[in-house]
This record gives sequence, structure tokens and C-alpha cells, in this order.
Amino acid sequence: MAAGYKQFCPVAMAAEILSTRWTIVLLRELVEGSTKFSDLRKGVPRMSPALLSQRLKDLESSGVIERVKSPAKRGAYEYVLTEAGRDLRNVVEAIGVWGQRWVDAELTLENLDPSLLMWDIRRNLNTKPLPERQCVIEFRYPDLPKAQQSWWLIAETTGSIDLCSVEPGFEVDLYVTTKLRSMTSIWMGFTTVSEELENGTLTLDGSRPIASNMQKWLGLSPFAMEKKRV
Repeated sequence: MAAGYKQFCPVAMAAEILSTRWTIVLLRELVEGSTKFSDLRKGVPRMSPALLSQRLKDLESSGVIERVKSPAKRGAYEYVLTEAGRDLRNVVEAIGVWGQRWVDAELTLENLDPSLLMWDIRRNLNTKPLPERQCVIEFRYPDLPKAQQSWWLIAETTGSIDLCSVEPGFEVDLYVTTKLRSMTSIWMGFTTVSEELENGTLTLDGSRPIASNMQKWLGLSPFAMEKKRV
């Protein structure tokens, strides 16, 4: 850990733990329920595996998380929040609310990342408005390089949701074609599905019931309802 601020102030002491690069973003993923190293990587795709490992060690040594044996996979480990870590939920949420209120939307939409967007949509997707069967929704981003253009969300009857960046081999119920910026804007709550449809920046092909309920089932940012104040 860095030398720190050398102040007894609780704000300074907390900042020594929380203000290192990527730490707050990593805490966002832990607060949202990610525990596996692979899932944490999906939530911070631009963070190197080596730095992720180091930040996890830092948080463990600070008593924010603990490393435990995975109940699902023998020999694997997961990272869970301690009581001190769980107590940071309000801190992380407060930072998110402040960012949604006061950071310029144009600046937000300059930081586009398809893998992070689709991971967040998958994590927050609401299966209740979808038919009670397996539903496959393909997102197409023609403005991206070919390797990043297509993403599939597979909602199962069990309520589980899978995200694929490689064609999964299932019949697609709905094709969602748009620009990455437009979908990010919808996810952030800056615009809506109907507004993007009217603007011609979003097209929906396939199941009409699934298409008509997209605003309801689409996983939006937890801060999407927070109004801008700039």
C-alpha cells in the first residue's frame, strides 16, 4: 500500500484504503454480488488480472473482504464482503448517485465499453415481463468491430441469464440493432427505448410481445432513475 496521507482524520484513513486506482469500481462489483474472479474481471474488463489480484489482496488485508473456498467448484476460491465491506454499500451507492446527478452525460457517453454494458444489462435484466420459456435476445452493434458486434442474452425458465459473445446456437426471439452509444444512453436512463425507436437509432425485429416490453425487461443502471442536475 502507498505511503498514505499521514493524517489521523477518518476520511484520510478511509481514503488510504478506498482511493487507490480501480478500488471503488471493484467494490461496486463486490457490492453487486460478484464473488468469482472471472465475474469480477467481466465487471472491470479494462483492469489487468495482475492488478485485480493485487487489489483483492489489499482489500483482504484491510478487512473489507475475505477469500473463501468456493461451494460450487472444488479447489476454487471466491471473494465475499465482510461486515466492514457490506457497510460500504451506502458509500458506493452515494458515489453512484452523485455521478449520475452531476457528471455531464456527454462525458459519460464518451466511455463506451460493449462488454461492460452487456454484463451490466445481463446482471440487471428483469425476467418477469418475458415469456415463461427460454428467450434469446441478440444485440447487434453495427458501429463496432466485427468481433464485438453481436451479443446474446439467454433468459432461462429457471430465472438464470447467460451472456454470450459467440453464437450460442439457439433460435433468436428478438434482434436489437442499435449503436453502442444509443444502448448505453438507454441503460443510463438518459433516453428510453421509445425515444430511440422514434429517432431511428434503434430497431427491433422478432417477437412483438418481447419487443413491446423491452423497457420493462431491459436491465437498466441502478442509478437510471436519478435525474441530472447539471
